[in-house]
Amino acid sequence: MDLIWAIAVSSHLGMEGDYNSIHPHVRFVQNGAIAGAYYNSEERISFYGGYRLEPTEKTGIEFAIATGYEEFGAVAPYARGTYDMGKARFFVAPGFEKNNNETNIGVVLGIELQLK
Repeated sequence: MDLIWAIAVSSHLGMEGDYNSIHPHVRFVQNGAIAGAYYNSEERISFYGGYRLEPTEKTGIEFAIATGYEEFGAVAPYARGTYDMGKARFFVAPGFEKNNNETNIGVVLGIELQLK
């Protein structure tokens, strides 16, 4: 089992809210299974568990469920695509927000520096 410490910086595109963009992160990885915790965009701690596929040495796709997004219930789906360059992991993920009972869809772009 690997333990990874990381810090990410993100930007929320196409969304109206004012979101936290700094995300300390700890992750456990074993045979593609992932679990961890991070400081999310809504300034809460999120816990997650899921799976990471790595189609190539530098690319990844993650599917998981995460806590900490109260507007979407006790757990919410989580997905992101990644591209690695050394200890830097660039990522893109769908973003969702609720405003006046409507759900807005945007994109979250970011970079995560892995400190291992």
